[in-house]
Amino acid sequence: MKLLSRLLGLALVVAAISFFAAPAVAFFAMRSAAEANDVQGLARLIDFGAVRQSLRPQLTGRPEALQPPPSFIEDPIGAVRRRLEDAQPPARGPQADDYLTPAALSALTRGEGRLAAQRTGAAPSTAAAPWPSPVFWGVNRARLKVTDEGGSDTIFTFERKGPFEWKLVHIGLPEGAAPAVAAAPVPRVGDNVGRKRVTG
Repeated sequence: MKLLSRLLGLALVVAAISFFAAPAVAFFAMRSAAEANDVQGLARLIDFGAVRQSLRPQLTGRPEALQPPPSFIEDPIGAVRRRLEDAQPPARGPQADDYLTPAALSALTRGEGRLAAQRTGAAPSTAAAPWPSPVFWGVNRARLKVTDEGGSDTIFTFERKGPFEWKLVHIGLPEGAAPAVAAAPVPRVGDNVGRKRVTG
């Protein structure tokens, strides 16, 4: 009986530790899935719709994009203005989806911040991955941050979806503007691209 009570107490302690450590486990699982290019694994760990919505206003500089549009009955001018602004083509530069590729997500977990949108391949295996630090830890929501060498923080917000299941719902990028992605140079007419030099 004594052994049974000890085993039960140990099981409760392990369950409690697992309950509160689950967000950190989800972060490392997301990093591992991103580095392995495991798209299905990432889909189980990330609410892509919520994360995409969290990134858009940070990239456009329009914080009102997170707010619901004004009612046409209460504010017809504001509703029309918002509709026209939303219909405009997206500004040049990185878009939300540029940060949601496996390579970019891996770079975000390594503290590359806004530069992560330019990452097209996996990070070098020799690069030491920084450890996340807790910012907020609650029963249903937790925030972890990764700090880059310059002291800028990328913040990951996880939300509980089950007793031990957490999903990423928000990414907070460091302050500043995202650098534009350099386009590949287009060959001009007259350039000696692919031509063989003929000698006579």
